[in-house]
Amino acid sequence: MFEYNHVILNIIQILAALLIFVLGLGILVIIGMYIADISQTTHAIRKNYPVVGRFRYLFEHMGEFLRQYFFAQDREEMPFNRAQRSWVYRSAKDIDTTVAFGSTRSLKGSGTIMFANCPFPTLGKDAVKPQLLTIGENCKKPYTTASLFNISGMSFGAISRPAVLALSNGARMSGAWMNTGEGGLSPYHLEGGADLIFQIGTAKYGVRDKEGKLSDEKLMEAAAHEQVKMFEIKLSQGAKPGKGGILPGAKVTEQIAKIRGIEVGQDSISPNRHTDINNIDELLKMIMRVRKVTGKPVGFKTVIGAYGWIENLFEEINKRGSDFAPDFITIDSADGGTGAAPMSLMDYMGMPLSESLPLVVDMLDKYQLRDRVKVICSGKLVNPAEAAWALCMGADFIVSARGPMFALGCIQALQCNKNTCPTGITTHHKKLQRGLNPKHKAQRVKNYINHMVYEIGVISHSCGVREPRELKRFHCRAVIENGKSKSMQEIYPDYSNEV
Repeated sequence: MFEYNHVILNIIQILAALLIFVLGLGILVIIGMYIADISQTTHAIRKNYPVVGRFRYLFEHMGEFLRQYFFAQDREEMPFNRAQRSWVYRSAKDIDTTVAFGSTRSLKGSGTIMFANCPFPTLGKDAVKPQLLTIGENCKKPYTTASLFNISGMSFGAISRPAVLALSNGARMSGAWMNTGEGGLSPYHLEGGADLIFQIGTAKYGVRDKEGKLSDEKLMEAAAHEQVKMFEIKLSQGAKPGKGGILPGAKVTEQIAKIRGIEVGQDSISPNRHTDINNIDELLKMIMRVRKVTGKPVGFKTVIGAYGWIENLFEEINKRGSDFAPDFITIDSADGGTGAAPMSLMDYMGMPLSESLPLVVDMLDKYQLRDRVKVICSGKLVNPAEAAWALCMGADFIVSARGPMFALGCIQALQCNKNTCPTGITTHHKKLQRGLNPKHKAQRVKNYINHMVYEIGVISHSCGVREPRELKRFHCRAVIENGKSKSMQEIYPDYSNEV
């Protein structure tokens, strides 16, 4: 008993000594911080409030995390609220996505959308899956797909190796396509086995020669891959129209540098536009050149701002013939996302999809190009209702980047530009990538895409149509300034119905 008490006493003494040591060390650290703060001349807060002022920077860093978990209501948070993210998480895990008691979504705000349910909704036996649609019917190798919801452009570099693998595998398993983003074609895009859309950015990564110009040889090499189904010339994107891609040097690894043809560790900043596309004529020539070299459908991606040029483009196509038309146009919304962009552009530049999508669709109708040119759209379309709205307005396909990112496990930490993503999606730190298992996350991407397509179908059937692409503008309503809702057919009358 004496020996037992002696051991206990020794442990207590050791712990007491350790506590005194830690406290003493803590005091020394505080003294050191005090001296450092009072001596520096850079930060006024630390100068005026030594030591204590440091908490300001800690709280500022932690604020975005604290808000989403403790303070923000389900429908408050930006850019995506908790309700939006929760639906994606649950669908990705293939668990129950139903809710109880009543909706928390307000129906009073101007612009709020709702769908016009049919008194005789489509029965299950009469419903059909999204039908096959062909892009580039006049091409040597047109692309035919039934895919409704697809993965938008995210380059290898902006996102990590395991993220690319998970997305590509998930897309293949769900029957969706995946856009490579402007960083070129990586082995991980190909390894996943998905249908791929090769994006040609302003720097022409992956298809450029030593001088940085578009290379026909590189184009043929890319097109030789059977998985590469189409080519998309990126003119601009919603988060930063007028600004090229930005990949911080910390994310430019040796492999990424090799794929892109740039220097390791240096910022990868693309030109703010294609230097060889100065006008409509040169855009059409670029489309024709890429289509001729590759034999595959070619389109372009843009955010609409000064929309007059679109009408001029369609006028010029009609003069030259429909063979000169792009096979598709990808319309990005002003509230689109990216890994890094100037706030001034992200917040204030470009038109939202709510305006630009019906405008472009109506112009295609006006110039009788609607059947020739397919319309793809993107911009915060992460839940079924948003995608269904786009279909009502005339979109043929939906693409999303941030929805699949949530399916991978993104927590909206807003650190995409810092190479410190806590979920391993937008970082190349091996330690942070450990939790991102490509095989496991691919299944979640598949589940999410399948749930999206299924619930878009549920909305469609409630509106009385057999499949999503039969949705029309009169199936959707929007709240206007007086607080009442109005049919989207009245707000944006179909041009095809006016002629």
